[in-house]
Amino acid sequence: MPDPTVPPTPPVPLDALLARADLGLRRIAGPADPAVVVHWAHTSEMADPYPYLLGGELLLSAGVHIPDGAGAGYFDAYVSRIVAAGGAALGFGVAPVHDTVPGALVEACEMHGLPLLEVPPRTTFSAVARALWQLMAQARTAELRRVTEAQQSLATAAARPDPVPAVLQQLARRLGGRAVLYGPEGTEIAGAGPEPGEEVRTALAKLAEVVRPSGPSGQEPSDARPSSASDTVAGVRLVAHALGNGEGFVLGTAAPQRDAGDHTIASVAAVLLSLLTGERHGGSGADRSSALVRLLLGAAPAEVAPLLGGDRWRVVRGRPDGRTAPDPVAASALGAALGSSLVDVAGEVVRVLVPDGRTAERVPGWTLGVSAAAAPRDWPAADAQASRALARARATRTPLLRHGDRPALTDLVPPHDADAHARALLAPIERSPALVDTLRTWLSLHGSWDRTAVALDVHRNTVRQRIARCAALLDTDLDDPDVRMELWFALRRT
Repeated sequence: MPDPTVPPTPPVPLDALLARADLGLRRIAGPADPAVVVHWAHTSEMADPYPYLLGGELLLSAGVHIPDGAGAGYFDAYVSRIVAAGGAALGFGVAPVHDTVPGALVEACEMHGLPLLEVPPRTTFSAVARALWQLMAQARTAELRRVTEAQQSLATAAARPDPVPAVLQQLARRLGGRAVLYGPEGTEIAGAGPEPGEEVRTALAKLAEVVRPSGPSGQEPSDARPSSASDTVAGVRLVAHALGNGEGFVLGTAAPQRDAGDHTIASVAAVLLSLLTGERHGGSGADRSSALVRLLLGAAPAEVAPLLGGDRWRVVRGRPDGRTAPDPVAASALGAALGSSLVDVAGEVVRVLVPDGRTAERVPGWTLGVSAAAAPRDWPAADAQASRALARARATRTPLLRHGDRPALTDLVPPHDADAHARALLAPIERSPALVDTLRTWLSLHGSWDRTAVALDVHRNTVRQRIARCAALLDTDLDDPDVRMELWFALRRT
């Protein structure tokens, strides 16, 4: 069976074959229709080629089968059988049997609307077939490139903060038409692309009902309804795909034309939308539920970590570019892009717990801060690292920043002594979280007022006032690099 994820080899327009100067083909009868395409070439000298044709062929013949004295009746029967078999065109070779194309054959092709090509003596049938295969290979390469680019753009769209509209917009652009997501009740949830006419819109909604599961439980057996259906209304090709999450969502497309790779592109979009609209069950849902129950009943994180699939994890904090707050669907898409289903939406930030073995890469539409790998007991510290990395990433307009994994000088000081020193040094400002957070961010950004303001979402004058207040309460010179280093040491412990 052919691979449904690979588009079929597209046919070649007959005009493209006629444009090959090296062949010297000439159309002498039949319609000059640019829509005529050829799927392959076949040579036959049978008087009735019907049993040997599948449809779409360029039939090549030197006229060996033509009896002496053949009249209009013979050629009419011959051409009608080619048309009945679905032949796309007839190529007649001049020489060695015939010096010219028989006039009765020209008349028969004109009458039946079959394109007739004159093949000059210098052009062999093998050369015609080879040229056709070359054009088909070029067309297939171009179509595969188009499908690959579409798959990449759809995957990128699925990782954006607004994944469902982004995927529909990309699909509509790639198909050159309209893409619609219907909900379980049949209502249009989201759409992209130019609005079709009322007739097309109504027909597409009805087509979606053909593939939507129904019944007392909201579903039918998997073989009760087709997974996809198609129709053509007012010259527009309509296709409906039932999404694989079993919740009644349907993807509908309406495009003016149907290219070879369109089905593959729409199928990729349907898979992505199935993941985005359905409940995520990646990994072992039972183990994650067990881990949550144990935590709620008082178990230590170190005890439940193995149930999640690893001993060391990284915390990734993400914030969508722009002012749009992330919703659960966007957060789920970010988790999918990072390879984890452990996702938490906290206001304008999404936190994702990622196993140490998976490398967090930049995700279009998001700014990310990544912590160092940490054991369960250090997850709160890792979350703080990710928070600081995200603040610096936003301030420097960097898509992704990682917290350094190298051992620090603080590791040389006993933790108890380091904590006591940090508490004593920062005691004057510890009752003001805003001052502590501003000082930490300001120091991490090398004293930049503007970048600190961006990271904290405050005005630069507010930053100046807070830093001046810190300097006064701490009774120290914040322009002194030794003071800054000591304060940074202390802030790392809090």
